[in-house]
Amino acid sequence: ARRGGDDYAALRASGAVSRVEGATVRGAGAPTHLLYLLGFRSSPRSLKAQRMAAWMQEHRPDVHWWCPPLPPSPREAMAPVERGIAAWPHAAMAVVGSSLGGFYATVVAERHGCRAVLLNPAVDPARDLAGYIGEQTAWHDPAEHFWFRAEYVDELRALTPAAITRPERYFAVIAKGDELLDWREMTARYAGCRVKLLEGGDHALGDFDDHLPDITRFLELS
Repeated sequence: ARRGGDDYAALRASGAVSRVEGATVRGAGAPTHLLYLLGFRSSPRSLKAQRMAAWMQEHRPDVHWWCPPLPPSPREAMAPVERGIAAWPHAAMAVVGSSLGGFYATVVAERHGCRAVLLNPAVDPARDLAGYIGEQTAWHDPAEHFWFRAEYVDELRALTPAAITRPERYFAVIAKGDELLDWREMTARYAGCRVKLLEGGDHALGDFDDHLPDITRFLELS
């Protein structure tokens, strides 16, 4: 099998990756606990969540893995997350989040000082989701309906961290081809963080397996 650095070199040569830059944590050690936070309308059936869970089970079964389903209310989503990680060693935990989950992961990282991996993270979900107020369907089960209420926008606004205080704690995978979020806004928000900027790609990161070596290396899991 090719090593992660060889994977990146091949992608860079093909033009699929624009650059990887920014500071990173050195010598923090592998986390003992890993939290995965899902995006808007998503579920633990997400392909990225399942692929990450499978990698953890195969390569690092010693690490406690948790990917909770999240209710549509941001306040109600964060409350059980905070309860669930209350007893975790915050210096030895990490969080991965996709899209809206990337926003939530930033909230967790800023509150608890842990490392965070962000996959096309939402920067201003209060603004972006204001147009989704009303009845919605779950992405992985269109038969499942839920309401996204106007007050949820205010809850998102209240959760928004004022700043990224320690950029070296973050690694963001950002696709220029994201059809939902602006890559320029994402890279500006996480300026100074370690960023893997992809030429092309999409919001779902359909090539997620290609990025697992960089993610696990950043978290010192591999």
